[in-house]
Amino acid sequence: MIRPMLAALALSAATLGAPAMAQDAATVVATVNGEPVTLGQMIAMRGSLNPQMTAGMNDQQLWDMILDQMIRQTAVAQEAAGDLSPRDEAVLELERRGYLSTAVLEGLAEAEPSEDELRAAYDAAFGESAAPKVEYNAAHILVETEDEAKTIVEELAGGADFGTLAEERSTDNSSANKGDLGWFTPEMMVQPFAEAVVALEPGEISAPVQSQFGWHVIRLIEERTQEAPAFDEVRDQLALQVRRDRVQAEIDGLFEAATVETTEGIDPALMNSTELLD
Repeated sequence: MIRPMLAALALSAATLGAPAMAQDAATVVATVNGEPVTLGQMIAMRGSLNPQMTAGMNDQQLWDMILDQMIRQTAVAQEAAGDLSPRDEAVLELERRGYLSTAVLEGLAEAEPSEDELRAAYDAAFGESAAPKVEYNAAHILVETEDEAKTIVEELAGGADFGTLAEERSTDNSSANKGDLGWFTPEMMVQPFAEAVVALEPGEISAPVQSQFGWHVIRLIEERTQEAPAFDEVRDQLALQVRRDRVQAEIDGLFEAATVETTEGIDPALMNSTELLD
């Protein structure tokens, strides 16, 4: 009797002292009607939770809550899994593609830009090869019709004060500032307006200019060339640009390399046929 008891104690001690069985993402933590819930799925759900929702919970409480939620989710999902509609299948496939493409692009964007990449981005934006950026300070009077704009041009030519007319006649909120729009670059304005401003000399007043907002009479107050900012002042913006460029380059490269065959003769109006998904 003593030897079997000692052997059992020795085996128990050896078992307690042995390392725990290795766990990985595929480790099954529960099954629901034979469908596995894995450790990897638990970890993924843990990462998707709002930190405020789990504040103050210890690991065991989190485990119990997430496992309970996943078991319930799996049981409910099984109810629909065997009878997917065309809509279900289409949405699931779109979500799969969306997740996978986002994962690829996020991996590219997360990598910290190198100093060489940042310097290259700075040189492209502000270096000697970059076109100088000109800012304009202008005022305008915005009215609804061309005739109104022509009348204003005639009054200005007769000596009327631009700021006073802007206060009295302009239909936008710049009238409170006597039409003054402050400093801007051409790309900040709609094209007809920007083109008119660039063509003016400081102090000059434009002929009536039409945009989607109405008719403008523009006075260019002054212009200046932007000074290039110091590298360290724009480091964060450069890093963001490098990441964006990486992502765009990957999208363009994969698109160009893809073998794409489109089906001709399908009526685009069919996209409105939502009944096809029922």
